[in-house]
Parts: sequence; C-alpha cells; structure tokens
Amino acid sequence: MNKPCAVPSLSKWAGIIFLTFTLFTPAMVLADSPASRATVNTETRDDDFDFIEEETKAPPIPIRDPLSPWNRMMFKFNDKLYFWVLKPVARGYGAVLPHMVRTGIKNFFYNLKAPIRVTSCVLQGKGEKAMAEISRFVVNSTAGGLGFADVAKKYPRLNTSPEDLGQTFGRYGIGNGIYLVWPFLGPSTLRDTLGFAGDQLLNPVPYFVSAEENLEITALETINQTSLTIGNYESLKNAAIQPYEAFRNAYIQYRQNLVSE
Repeated sequence: MNKPCAVPSLSKWAGIIFLTFTLFTPAMVLADSPASRATVNTETRDDDFDFIEEETKAPPIPIRDPLSPWNRMMFKFNDKLYFWVLKPVARGYGAVLPHMVRTGIKNFFYNLKAPIRVTSCVLQGKGEKAMAEISRFVVNSTAGGLGFADVAKKYPRLNTSPEDLGQTFGRYGIGNGIYLVWPFLGPSTLRDTLGFAGDQLLNPVPYFVSAEENLEITALETINQTSLTIGNYESLKNAAIQPYEAFRNAYIQYRQNLVSE
C-alpha cells in the first residue's frame, strides 16, 4: 500500500524555498519594483512588532492586569528567548536567504491566511473590504505565483488593513478583559486570546498537515518574520524606562486603533 505524501520536514524547506525563488523571481521582482512600492499600504501587514509604533502616540488605555506576576515572568521568558535563540537563528537564516526571498515567504503566509481576514470582515459587516480581500487573494495566488509576490499591492483598493476575530469581538462591544502575556506568543488580552483561538480554526494549514508538521511550518514562519523585523523589539525596549509597561501600553493602543477603524 502506498503511503500518503507527507509535507517535507523543516530541514527540507531550503530546497523548496530555492525552487520557489527560481520559479517566481520574475513576479517577485515586478512586485518589488519602485513603481509598485509607491502604492504600498503599510497597514496591510500583520508584522510581529507593528504595535511598537503605537507606544508614544496617545496616553495609555486603562487595562486590568491582575495576573501581573505571571505576565512579567512570561515577558522575561520571551525576552530571553528572543535574544538567546530567535534572534541568532533569524540572523543566520537572513544571512543565507536574500531579502527578496524572505519577503516572498512572508507574502505567501499572509496570502494563505486570507480566510481569517475575509471571515472577520464578513462578521463585521464590511462587505466591500471582504471582497477586496477575496480579490487580493485571487490576484496574488495567480499572478503572484501562489502569493509569493504581492502583485495586488499595485491596486490601492485591494490594500486593506488586516482583520481578525479579536477585532471582530471588539467591534461587537466586547472589552479587552484582562491583559495576558503568553509564552512564545507574546502580549494579548482575554478577548484577543479567544479571537486568536478562533483564527486558528480558520487557518487552512493545520487541516492539511500533521501537528508536528504544523509546528515546523510555524517555526519557519516565525524565523522568517523575525529576520525581517530585527531591531524593532530592541528599539522600544531600549527607549523604555519600564519595558513591561511600555509593551503593554503599546499593544493595547495598537489593538484599540485596529478595532476603531
């Protein structure tokens, strides 16, 4: 009996990336041209540290933090994990793969998670935005070579800010609840934690791979994303007198801005 074809392990992703780079370089170069960069909407990316920019824009939004001892412990854990493991690995990864290839991988994962954004738009009654997300997915999945090239960024109407179920709950008037910091995942709230759990049900990847393979893919995505954002985390931490409070305030402000859009 023939065994079903399994998704390659993390050690084999380099070969897949190289093949992808070879096949889709023309589309990626076109999407990264000066003319297309001029129309990029910077709000269309869910970068790990986007919320850092929110820290100094407005006064802190009150948030209950009854689990502060746990949260501070997890903040320190994530901090050590970043500097001791994630950052060195991401630097080595970035030294091997060109920036354009890493950007293509980032685009691929963003495109793959379109069901999360489309569903969230529909639940919020944002029909036009939902159609823009669907159109963006179709354009990038075809002309963009499975999403590795962000061809749709040339069309302003298709460049919308990302939506998720945490934002959807907020639009329905559900408050943040308490502040939480999770190991590996970072800052969150009770509302956003529930939203994140729902988002994972809408993520298509786990339905096609095993749990182990899903962890490998998540690790690849995290390392790739970190290689593109090295320096962002350090910027806020070095500038903050109280890093824990600074990250908490920045996250809450960022999420509030997304909900109010």
